[in-house]
Amino acid sequence: MRTLNGALLGAIGLMAFTAPAFAQDQEFSGPYIGGSLGHTFQRSDNDETVQFDRDLNGSFGDTVVTSATNAPNAFSPGFCGGTATSSAPGTGCGDDRDSTSYAARLGFDVQRGNFVVGVVGDIGRTEISDSVTAFSTTPASYTMTRSIDWNAGLRLRAGYAAGGRTLIYATGGGAYAKVDHDFATSNRANSFTVTSEDKDVWGWAAGGGVEQKVGTNFSIGVEYLYTRLNDDDYSVRAGALTSPATPANNPFLLGAAGTDFRRSDNRFETHGVRATAAYRF
Repeated sequence: MRTLNGALLGAIGLMAFTAPAFAQDQEFSGPYIGGSLGHTFQRSDNDETVQFDRDLNGSFGDTVVTSATNAPNAFSPGFCGGTATSSAPGTGCGDDRDSTSYAARLGFDVQRGNFVVGVVGDIGRTEISDSVTAFSTTPASYTMTRSIDWNAGLRLRAGYAAGGRTLIYATGGGAYAKVDHDFATSNRANSFTVTSEDKDVWGWAAGGGVEQKVGTNFSIGVEYLYTRLNDDDYSVRAGALTSPATPANNPFLLGAAGTDFRRSDNRFETHGVRATAAYRF
């Protein structure tokens, strides 16, 4: 977060230093402060699965089997891109949660004729969660969920001021989020250890919008933003219980002292549509 703030302040300072005095008809020149409020949603991810590492060598893609002598797939019931509402596949999977997003923003623009370039940073919250569930033959369910605690971004933007007071722009740059991880299972025969419950993740964002001046200093607008975060290095290890002791023929213990599993897709992708408001100094 300090990196984003430092880069934003540096970019604003550089643009303020290099820009000459602003003319009165340059509606979008100078610093501004504001906020946004909107809705964030996700693409359908019903094709996502869970990957397994039976021998704990760091290589995922193994098949967890129910017996050492033959090899029926312990997860043959399959997977779903949501949260488990029961242990039965096909009837017990809920949708991911899409929700409200809100943020404060700070930026600086330079206008030359009808062309505008600038930098904008924001920090806020997106109340959204993304889950995937694996179903075993026991039957049991295993759900991995990630949700955004809070998020921030630093982007460049460039646009065209049509009619003088209507700015049409594109934007893109870096994205950051504090992501919380949760794990839930109906399996009571094994121990489960997660690598981390929350972590810093980074990615990028791109989109565009329209900003309309409604007075000397105020503007309102609408913006679309696609965000892709790289949520990797999160896994869960299934191991043995000591009391009561997990049987040695437990499917998670047949390959080694346990089995690691992780999501098949480390991309945390969101789409956001939001209203914006700003005060320009």
